[in-house]
Amino acid sequence: MKILFLIILFLNSLFAFEYNLKPEKLAENSYYFYGKEEYFSKQNGGDIANSAFIITKKSVIVIDTGTTVDYANSMKKEISKITKNPIKFVINTHHHPDHFLGNKAFKDAKIYATEHTIEDIKLNGEKYVSNMVNLIGEAVYSTRALAPNKLLETKKLVLDNYELDILYLDGHTKSDIAILDNKTKILYASDLIFNQRALATPHANLKKWILALEELKKLDFKVLVPGHGKVTYSKNVIDENIRYLKFLDKTLKDALENGLDTFEVLEQEVPKEFKNYSMFKEEYERSIINLYKKYELQFSY
Repeated sequence: MKILFLIILFLNSLFAFEYNLKPEKLAENSYYFYGKEEYFSKQNGGDIANSAFIITKKSVIVIDTGTTVDYANSMKKEISKITKNPIKFVINTHHHPDHFLGNKAFKDAKIYATEHTIEDIKLNGEKYVSNMVNLIGEAVYSTRALAPNKLLETKKLVLDNYELDILYLDGHTKSDIAILDNKTKILYASDLIFNQRALATPHANLKKWILALEELKKLDFKVLVPGHGKVTYSKNVIDENIRYLKFLDKTLKDALENGLDTFEVLEQEVPKEFKNYSMFKEEYERSIINLYKKYELQFSY
């Protein structure tokens, strides 16, 4: 049995997907991996979301682990080139597969998430893996879902004497977190923020998301790491996201008021500002089709 297990590991290593990740430095102890602004494909192996890591005096804190174990192993390889500190802590910002399916590569670490995120991963984790097989193929073959093992519930998380502020918000999903590092003034906003990339809304509540963004605007930070898109050094991206969400909300409400179906909505002209976003066509169509049904139920009384 042991020999068979070793053979499987060897075969998996032979066919490991090559991600060629390059960490980008944000501060003396802080880095992020920029995810491609694309949809899941066999070519990108699911490398479509940003992840990050913070080096403390004794350890490493990883923020989100990507879509596959191969991606997470590539993260580990790049991190080891910068520090010999062990990766002792992982934080999953929410339950979407491009942010947690690499957890298995960090099975010996303490993996933190909110109660909702943990429960969703336990319930749906393997379904996400199965779906990824269809979307990205062999890149996910060695991946198995691993739920976080530590409940995140404090506003201040202290890991090896390194303190992070945790903001419990929602809107993108039912349970999103943002992480503020007051030492470096870096805000890890995850999928609450998309920079020059159309927002993804499969589990969204637009009203709550806007309120969450208003909370992020109040924070004192100098660097913002979004869930998708390039890092930014301005709060302008928050206002851009709010405008986009308000545009979606108004478009859907107007459609229902005027008796338009989804096809008629998609034929309407949209502001140039949003058309220039990467992934706009795909995400806008998906948002209108998915959210139209929710709005129809909400305003059908």
